[in-house]
Amino acid sequence: MEALRQVEAWPVGRAAVGVTGPSAAAGAIGNGAASFPWASVTKLLTVLASLVAAEEGVVELDEPAGPPGSTVRHLMAHASGLPPDGERPIAQPGTRRIYSNAGFEVLARVVAERAEMRFADYLREAVIEPLDLSASLAGSPASGVSGTLEDLLALGRELLGPRLVAPETLAEATAVAFPGLVGVLPGFGRMEPNDWGLGFELRDEKRPHWTGERNSPRTFGHFGQSGSFLWVDPEAGLACGCLSNGRFGDWAKEAWPRLSDAVVEEAAHRSAP
Repeated sequence: MEALRQVEAWPVGRAAVGVTGPSAAAGAIGNGAASFPWASVTKLLTVLASLVAAEEGVVELDEPAGPPGSTVRHLMAHASGLPPDGERPIAQPGTRRIYSNAGFEVLARVVAERAEMRFADYLREAVIEPLDLSASLAGSPASGVSGTLEDLLALGRELLGPRLVAPETLAEATAVAFPGLVGVLPGFGRMEPNDWGLGFELRDEKRPHWTGERNSPRTFGHFGQSGSFLWVDPEAGLACGCLSNGRFGDWAKEAWPRLSDAVVEEAAHRSAP
């Protein structure tokens, strides 16, 4: 895919970026087998494992979890009232969208307690092994996964055509949870509303955003401070993943949307009759 050649001009030392459809990769650049830290893209694996747990009856989305009045659903949607870090709430559940690593750590702890096993083991058995990933979790379930571009694109294919959870479950998880909440999209500022699904950040009509203007409003995914992202655009039938050793910053705010627009445009031209 010619659009991916933009990556060669990025101010990073190493990068691996690729695009996939529901069944096969459409193109990649860089070493797809090299391992990188995923940072907050980790949350996509954690939430997928949590959705598997919900379908298996290990947890229930609306059972109490976290601060008083909060549920598993609140934790997944960054609506529990917990701060970015630390477990002392700073808002009532369901009143603000506060991006919270702590919320995902509490979520993982609940899954682990109900499953009676370490969360890293549950994640491996529920998601990593079924998808045949080489990725592994060492540290926080909010940010501690390392893995390859091949892993990231395999996750993208799963999210385009789910096999680990029912399509209806994924549809619920990628719809707006607790609509209308105001909050800060990390790196991009205050959003009104700051729409989020169950662990999946939703593009909707957010501007500015780390995806492109050509991405549909239904696009969902996550990015990480390590210079990583995965977006899934169900209308385009595409997922695009990036891993790099260049930390997120102003360069990414310009480069990622430009790349995303080029990827969607090139794919559309390829599929045109």
